[in-house]
Amino acid sequence: MSPIARSRSAPADGMPGTATRAVSACTATMEMWWATTSCSSRAMRARSPRAVCFFVHRRLDGDGSIIVRVDSMTGRIRLPDATPGVRNVVAGVVPWAKAGIMVKDGVREGASYAAVMVTARHGVRMQHDFTEDVAGGPGGVSPGSPRWLRLTRSGGTLTGYESVDGRRWTVVGTARPARLPATVEAGMFVASTGDLTVSRGNLGGASVQVRFTEATAVFDQVRVEGRAGGTRSHDDVGVTYEPDGSTPHHPGRFTESGGTFAITGVGDVAPSTDGMRIESTLSGLVAGLVAVIVVAVLFVTAEHRRGLFRTTLLAAPRRGRAFAAKTVVIGAVAFAAGLTTAALTVPLGARILQANGNAVLPASTLTELRVVAGVGALTAAVAILALACGALARRGAAAVAAVVGLVVVPHILATASVLPLGVARWLLRLTPAAGFAVQQSVPEYAQVLGYYSPQGGYYPLPPLAGLAVLCGYAALAVVLAAVRMSRADA
Repeated sequence: MSPIARSRSAPADGMPGTATRAVSACTATMEMWWATTSCSSRAMRARSPRAVCFFVHRRLDGDGSIIVRVDSMTGRIRLPDATPGVRNVVAGVVPWAKAGIMVKDGVREGASYAAVMVTARHGVRMQHDFTEDVAGGPGGVSPGSPRWLRLTRSGGTLTGYESVDGRRWTVVGTARPARLPATVEAGMFVASTGDLTVSRGNLGGASVQVRFTEATAVFDQVRVEGRAGGTRSHDDVGVTYEPDGSTPHHPGRFTESGGTFAITGVGDVAPSTDGMRIESTLSGLVAGLVAVIVVAVLFVTAEHRRGLFRTTLLAAPRRGRAFAAKTVVIGAVAFAAGLTTAALTVPLGARILQANGNAVLPASTLTELRVVAGVGALTAAVAILALACGALARRGAAAVAAVVGLVVVPHILATASVLPLGVARWLLRLTPAAGFAVQQSVPEYAQVLGYYSPQGGYYPLPPLAGLAVLCGYAALAVVLAAVRMSRADA
């Protein structure tokens, strides 16, 4: 399954444990591991989004609104143990701790939803269906500075509002969840993602620790408008269990007194980032590109080595046209080869991984098509760059070494946990290796805690921007090669 070794300290005295990952220098992929996830069964559910929170709710039929005032948010964070064997738990909340109101299709972990919430350090947010996130006003909550929230449903549209006094409302955002039925569950929720720390390993790579946290929010002035039915109930959504199968691990809880609710929750409501990606089926891409580089270089240097370039000029006296024809041919052949290979490898490889019990993160049809077409474009751009370098150097070994050094070596160094994270990111911004970003299928979510690094498959540039950097190098090399060919002797 995963090349990452995971270990968890055993809970003692009812206090939480810690999730730790050691990432070796040869690790090619990085997953994110959450402290609220205590058993392997949760990691295997990578096909579903994460929805771990404590939810106090009641039924809402059709249109309506839910209004609350969030009075405060407190919590606990487990920090590294100052004294071995003595757990170091301090008061505090992590930046993405959330407290708010939600309209949800039942209480299943992956059910469609829309929510408006206040976070510890990222202000008010409106989120829906795990991946969508809109920022509202800045600031958190405290006993002296509460925040009012309202979520209104009208047909298929939900609108989130915020207010400082419950009278003057500001729109945070709107959402149209894809699978929200007429009858939903509406209520208050609290979630607290883990506390992330990253340290440099002795032999390269990084050690990533995500420690237990929990948040407690106080709500009052709770009001539901519309056809609310049933009695108020509560669910610890997505809770995991101890090995006995019946004892919740890090359970949430709530109390209610005189219309004031104190709700404690752990976890997060966010897209899943644990599992293999479709681009993991393209592990042979680097080796394939080396072969493409060799062929493309020989396509132009063989003429000089064998003294056939003069023959080419006799057939096509205009050197620029001859070189342009070679560029078109090598680019088209490389694109077709890369496209065909990726079109076969990506879907077939994903099915094989799933058949062998591996969790593969879902990707939309458009994303899969972009990855497949992007690999074709990447292959073509590298081939054209190699052809141009061959025309410039006129020596096969030198040209191959130069292109491999420009494209392959930076990618290997940046993704193998050999370099510091900042250096690795700059390599993938400034060198032709930026083009590998086109194969990334899972985006970096600003609202999701994680160690987003090249070794985890997260590139510093968007897919098309990275490909544009590579194409820019290829275009520059083609221009320089054309200039040299027009001025140099055969």
